[in-house]
Amino acid sequence: MTVVLETLNLVKQFGAIVPTSNVSLQIEKGARHALIGPNGAGKTTLINLLTGVLRPTSGSVLLEGEDISALSMHKRVQLGIVRTFQINQLFGDLTPLETIGLAVSERRGQGLDWWRIVGSRPDLVLESVEILEHFHLTDVIDRRTAELPYGKQRLLEIAVAIACRPRVLLLDEPAAGVPEDERHEILTAVAALPEDVTVLLIEHDMDIVFSFADRISVLVNGALFVEGSPEEVARDPRVKAVYLGEEAVDV
Repeated sequence: MTVVLETLNLVKQFGAIVPTSNVSLQIEKGARHALIGPNGAGKTTLINLLTGVLRPTSGSVLLEGEDISALSMHKRVQLGIVRTFQINQLFGDLTPLETIGLAVSERRGQGLDWWRIVGSRPDLVLESVEILEHFHLTDVIDRRTAELPYGKQRLLEIAVAIACRPRVLLLDEPAAGVPEDERHEILTAVAALPEDVTVLLIEHDMDIVFSFADRISVLVNGALFVEGSPEEVARDPRVKAVYLGEEAVDV
């Protein structure tokens, strides 16, 4: 398999605190890769390093073999590295159609004129509606985002990421804060992501992790602790001891 995203001996240090410690990680093209670990393991810091929110103290981030460690967040998005956040970053006063229209317009280099283009460009509207249909959001297409149930807001954030046509999609706890009766929509949406999009998932919900991932990396104290298939990770006694508890995980 082709490695699309890779870190080489990646380190991030804040004084005496080292949330990322010599992490060498390979994400294969088209993979469904999960990143798990206890609270404080350094998962979000690693995602911030991959997406350019933070610069590494040492080590490298590679996209299909090219060193992107010094590139800005915006440039990495242009290259196809797109993320969602633990807390959504949506504009509450926009509708889902306007939100997706903005994302599509920005991707096409028309972002500054999005408010006019959405209403006058049938091709842009068609693409936006198709994306909303894929995420079962057409029933709320014209409602203000701030008025949507939280599960719908999380779906919309994933839809925005897909509207950017990512090569690599990093999902940072997509089900965080979603009520139990709305979580099935998140599970369905994550499972139905395009096969040609490489996905790295951070998630505490083990039902989502083990139903989604074909490979799992476990971080502990900022370092890569265990890596393998879901079956291998679930049966690893070290993982049970530090993260999953002493009882076996059914997969």
